[in-house]
Amino acid sequence: MKKNQPKSNKMCLTRNVFKALFSGLLLLAFSNNAVAQKKWSIEARPGVNFVTKDLGDAKLKTGFGIEGTVNYRFMPHLSAYAGWGWNKFAADESFAGTKNDFEETGYTFGLQFIHPFETGKLSYLVEVGGIYNHIEVENNNGDIIADSGHGLGWQAGVGLLIPVGEHFSLTPAVRYRALSRNIRIGEAKTAVDLNYVSVGIGLSWSF
Repeated sequence: MKKNQPKSNKMCLTRNVFKALFSGLLLLAFSNNAVAQKKWSIEARPGVNFVTKDLGDAKLKTGFGIEGTVNYRFMPHLSAYAGWGWNKFAADESFAGTKNDFEETGYTFGLQFIHPFETGKLSYLVEVGGIYNHIEVENNNGDIIADSGHGLGWQAGVGLLIPVGEHFSLTPAVRYRALSRNIRIGEAKTAVDLNYVSVGIGLSWSF
């Protein structure tokens, strides 16, 4: 029981941070008295991923990935988003063997707050949400040798919204993602935390 206590405390802290960010976005949105505008957008978000800790005993290399989302603006500055993402990391040595790839795929959802700066056409964005992802382990032949199964994690990010024409915008952003899962290789089960910072420039189409 004592061995599990640090992880339990960490999970509680993560939930509290998530709730605080989520509540802050709602307060900012409801503080605006303007009439809500309904607006849809589709966004593609490629990114380069920098891990912040080892995955078990695996030292992951810099990864890359892409995420696609559909956004619905239900208040002047607040949107709900949902989508799917794929991210890949490589490791020379790990608990799964040598020359393995770790692929994280699954679903993303949350809230995005966008507000224009006082001057100019640029806007800043803040988002907080969840992920429902799994981690697949592939050997150097491309065969899947393990699958963690889907589980809940979280993500948060900040960025800019740069209009390009009437319907398109560039969205440079920095996001942090965290996912905890168990990976079983044979009879051995390893608890892992996939934590990384993703940096990229997305393209958004509004309609």
